[in-house]
Amino acid sequence: MATMESLIGLVNRIQRACTVLGDFGGDGSGSSLWEALPSVAVVGGQSSGKSSVLESVVGRDFLPRGSGIVTRRPLVLQLHKTEGGQEYAEFLHAPRKRFTDFAMVRREIELETERITGKSKSISNMPIHLSVYSPNVVNLTLIDLPGLTKVAVEGQPESIVQDIENMVRSYVEKPNCIILAISPANQDIATSDAIKLAREVDPSGERTFGVVTKLDLMDQGTNALDVLEGRSYRLQHPWVGIVNRSQAEINKNVDMMQARRKEVEYFQNSPDYGHLAHKMGSEYLAALLSKHLEAVIRARIPSIIAMINKTVDELEAELDRLGRPIGGDQGAQLYTILDMCRAFDRIFKEHLEGGRPGGDKIYGVFDHQLPNALKKLPFDRHLSLNNVKKVISEADGYQPHLIAPEQGYRRLIDSSLLYFKGPAEASVDAVHFVLKELVRRSVGETEELKRFPTLQADISAAANEALERFREDSRKTVLRLVEMESTYLTVEFFRKLPTEPERAGPARDGDKNAPRPDLDRYGDSHLRRIGSNVSAYIGMVCDTLRNTIPKAIVYCQVREAKRALLNRFYAHVGSKEKKQLSAMLDEDPGLMEKRDQLVKRLELYKSARNEIDSVAWK
Repeated sequence: MATMESLIGLVNRIQRACTVLGDFGGDGSGSSLWEALPSVAVVGGQSSGKSSVLESVVGRDFLPRGSGIVTRRPLVLQLHKTEGGQEYAEFLHAPRKRFTDFAMVRREIELETERITGKSKSISNMPIHLSVYSPNVVNLTLIDLPGLTKVAVEGQPESIVQDIENMVRSYVEKPNCIILAISPANQDIATSDAIKLAREVDPSGERTFGVVTKLDLMDQGTNALDVLEGRSYRLQHPWVGIVNRSQAEINKNVDMMQARRKEVEYFQNSPDYGHLAHKMGSEYLAALLSKHLEAVIRARIPSIIAMINKTVDELEAELDRLGRPIGGDQGAQLYTILDMCRAFDRIFKEHLEGGRPGGDKIYGVFDHQLPNALKKLPFDRHLSLNNVKKVISEADGYQPHLIAPEQGYRRLIDSSLLYFKGPAEASVDAVHFVLKELVRRSVGETEELKRFPTLQADISAAANEALERFREDSRKTVLRLVEMESTYLTVEFFRKLPTEPERAGPARDGDKNAPRPDLDRYGDSHLRRIGSNVSAYIGMVCDTLRNTIPKAIVYCQVREAKRALLNRFYAHVGSKEKKQLSAMLDEDPGLMEKRDQLVKRLELYKSARNEIDSVAWK
């Protein structure tokens, strides 16, 4: 089983680690390790004798004194009992400096207070940690809080009364806080600031220890037995009476150990309090608090361990989401960049292949946009009777065609095929814009990239540059498909067309109604048949292109985007120097700060867990 010293020392070490890493409670967040640790908060109004009680417990005169608010920052006073040797004190903010002159301890508290609050009379919730090593103390930790006040004096902000109460309340309202409520005996307990606040946050009185000071200053013939014996206000723990040094004794620098002996004599010889002498005085109070604090720590350790484990898991998960710190060497930086690229590429492929939405829009281009565009091509106008006649006539020139207007057919087909270029290029562009949008969404959905805005922009630019190359290759390919159709016509198609019936022989002399071959070549029925034949051929080509254009686009754009979207970027990154890689991994300052805070908190909680594991507390 752990000793009292080891358990209280355990909490002391964790509290110091909390303060170093910026977790010192009192902020009302409810998620602080500091606030999960049992502690003893000393609460009292100004001039209640709070400072004298602390000095009596320590056995040294070391606290700043004066009028108004003297304690303007919480003082975490950690007492360590030693086996003989010289008494000394150490501050957390000056770890390599040992104080043996306690007058210098007082001065250091004043200087450290002013370092944060300045010369003003404002307060701060950042604690000062003071450890005292002495054979005249018990193992105990006390938190001295600013004295409660009712009126702001000159030089203090108007909000000081509420500010102090809010700070004190933020400590004492925590369920792990033991309240040491200091009340002067020469004041009605019903008006005690400390008891009033303790009653609000601890109505059952199970966390409150009542201390009555200045018993020797009560009017003659009066005593505080009703309070000390629990009749005026009952607590679950015994009230303790304290007799402090008088102001005259303080002015004469009466030794604290002498004051302790005088206090013992007072209670032993008092007709009012003699029967309670064994439960009175600063030494009894210190031993009582030390024993109770040890019991509370032992009882709370299981819940503290559970809280630590839960928080460690949460912090680990959050760090995984934000990304772990990167090594400073070139290899680690290059690995990180390539890892980010792979993460982006994986999400981009999921969009294309259906794991994420967006890839279906490419099929929409092939299934709706391209067929609709082909249907709207102006072949009816282009193959109208007048245009067919015009093209055939121009193709024949001065020598009309003899059997079939082959040149006219070719011109009509070639000029008709040109119309397919528009829908082909439009399909290429439509798929390009879908791919660009998928790149944009994939970059945004790659959580790992959010911490590197420069790398995020570089990957996006490289991907879009690659898509531009793929679009150009695709555009050339689909136009080549169209041009191939005009380069070599499908002869079998025309051979299967019905031939024109042979005309009657030459017209007899005088038969004016007989048909003339040169006129029949440009007759309406002949021209309609030509237009119909060209239209049928263009329809066959349209069916072919409706199938081959999507194939070409997928091959040149979609396939390449899946296969080699960042290939050039990989080669480019591999040739960069360490300084250039560092520039690419220039993180968002906000994320860096957040991760640094998480890392510090994780270190704190793991350190606390190790500290607890090192103590046999069961």
